[in-house]
Amino acid sequence: MREYLFCTLILSLLLPASAQTVPAGWKVVKDSKGACQIAVPQDWDLFSDGAGAAVLHDPATAIAVVTSQPDQSFKPLSESQLRMLDIPKERIFENTAKRVFYQDKTARNAGDTNGYSAMAPAKGGTCSLHLQSVPSVTEDTAKKIVSSLGPAEEEKPPSR
Repeated sequence: MREYLFCTLILSLLLPASAQTVPAGWKVVKDSKGACQIAVPQDWDLFSDGAGAAVLHDPATAIAVVTSQPDQSFKPLSESQLRMLDIPKERIFENTAKRVFYQDKTARNAGDTNGYSAMAPAKGGTCSLHLQSVPSVTEDTAKKIVSSLGPAEEEKPPSR
């Protein structure tokens, strides 16, 4: 009996860790199909209703776009795909069955932008995110946005 309690405890601790993370007070942005979502800081604005994008000040400062690819099975990138992308190993933050996340562009000065791309499995497909931002948007903020990428949470009907 104790073994079952221990296993249940371990599983209950692991399941929340595998879910997407939406920091408190952040805004949820869903893709145009309502299948995938990300979260952005409170001071970001939704680009337009249903577009699946959010901006900080304006698109030249930062823009995050979430999309869904129905029927596209999610897989980590293979070694040959990584070589083709030509991304330095230190800029590949995650390449697992849970998420692919890498920095595909590095700003060369304060006016240039960093680019981040991520993919995660979704119900019946793949969720994708691309984030372009000036260096004043920290890598930590980019990582929090990426950790929020995943299937859209179903909206619960109001309780009566």
